Amino acid sequence: MAEKSGRKIICNNKKAYHDYFVNERYEAGLQLFGTEVKSVRQGSVNLKDSFCRIDKGELYAYGIRISPYEKGNVFNRDPLRPKKLLMHRKEINKLFGLVSQKGFTLIPLSMYFTKSLVKIELGLCTGKKDYDKREDAARKDDAREIDKVMKARNRYDF
Repeated sequence: MAEKSGRKIICNNKKAYHDYFVNERYEAGLQLFGTEVKSVRQGSVNLKDSFCRIDKGELYAYGIRISPYEKGNVFNRDPLRPKKLLMHRKEINKLFGLVSQKGFTLIPLSMYFTKSLVKIELGLCTGKKDYDKREDAARKDDAREIDKVMKARNRYDF
């Protein structure tokens, strides 16, 4: 899947959109080792249940699973090790100030290639309540039903 902007999307975090409201989006680089990059190129990445935290002025992503490269033998790293995210110091300080406020968290939304670099899209998110999730599901069901009716109606209008 390649988009017009030169991005090749590796994976999306659909659960994040279900569980959180995304207020702002940020782009960060991802520090990976050789066998991890090869595994990412194969698409064996899972962002489900991942989150980001700022430790000692550095940004880390936890819970991102990059499966071991099958031909990597002793060079493979732990699939669930914390991955360091690369951003400018000013951006990290700004995010630290926002995340320290009540209710905000950093969630990885998608991982993609820009040219040969692995990038990750972060969302500054607030959690949804159960009634918000039900409301979104009902809205999607309504839209799906409307599309179905319009498609059926257009099929017979010649």
